[in-house]
This record gives sequence, C-alpha cells and structure tokens, in this order.
Amino acid sequence: MLKFLTYFSIVQMSLFTIEKLNTTRELIIIPFTEMIAQLSTWLIQFFDHQVISNGIILQHIGNGFSVSIESGCNGVEALMILASAMLVFPAPWLFKLQGIIIGFIAVELLNIVRIISLFYLGQWNQVAFEWAHLYIWEALIMLDVLIIFLCWLKFLPNTSELTTKNHAD
Repeated sequence: MLKFLTYFSIVQMSLFTIEKLNTTRELIIIPFTEMIAQLSTWLIQFFDHQVISNGIILQHIGNGFSVSIESGCNGVEALMILASAMLVFPAPWLFKLQGIIIGFIAVELLNIVRIISLFYLGQWNQVAFEWAHLYIWEALIMLDVLIIFLCWLKFLPNTSELTTKNHAD
C-alpha cells in the first residue's frame, strides 16, 4: 500500500507539473477546455437557442449571464488523479489504457452535466450557484473518480488468470 501511495503521489505530481507548463496549457488544456465549452453549448442549444460559446465562455444572449470554464472546472485534474491511480496499480497495460479511456469519457460526461447545471443554476440564484460549484459538484466529480476506479478494480483480471494465459501462449 505504501508503495502504491508513493508512486501515485509521484505520478500525480508529475502530471500536475506538466499540466501547469505554458506549452501544455496553450497546446492541450485551453483547446480541450474550448472544446468542452463548445460541446456544452451544442447540447444546450437543443432546448435553448440563446446560448453561445466563445473560447472557454458560455453565455446566454437573452440575459447576458455567462460562465467561464477555468482550470479545475474542465475535468482535467480529476482525470489526472484517476489516470495516476490506474497507471501505478499493478495491472496489464492494455487494461490500464482501457480504464483511462473509459474513465476519461465518464468523467467528462459528468463534467458536461456539471457545467450545464451550473450555467442554469447561476441564472436562477447566484448563492446556490456558488455553493453547488464549490462544494456539491467538487465532491461529486471526485466521487465519480473514486467510483470509476473501484469499478475498474472490480473488472481487473486476477493474476492467476493472467499467469495461466501467459503460460498457455
């Protein structure tokens, strides 16, 4: 357990350091966040045509309310925590890759629900928006990461099956 926590901390610190680099932010993080904003706007426009996105900002044309998807709100940090745990856990590399891809999709889908709900909550009540943004959704996204990791562990091939398969090949 100590070995896992040590490696987990090292990988996580490395990923967070890479994320903070200007090059990474300019080439990956900002374009990814803009894509999340565009996807959120596209989904909202199915039932509300007065919403536009500009870069990382979603805005309601009718009332002028807008939200900006900043670092910490784009799901990247949650994904880095999930990926760190999966990368250092003793499992086959293909299983790790599959887990990270499925986890990425699951976290970002929930994050889009989060963005859209906060966008409308902020138009209704600013105090409720702040509370949901800072407390409820932060906990739910981290709970999502934990649940995804635990589900991934549940489907982890046991080592005796892997050993038997490798000896059979």
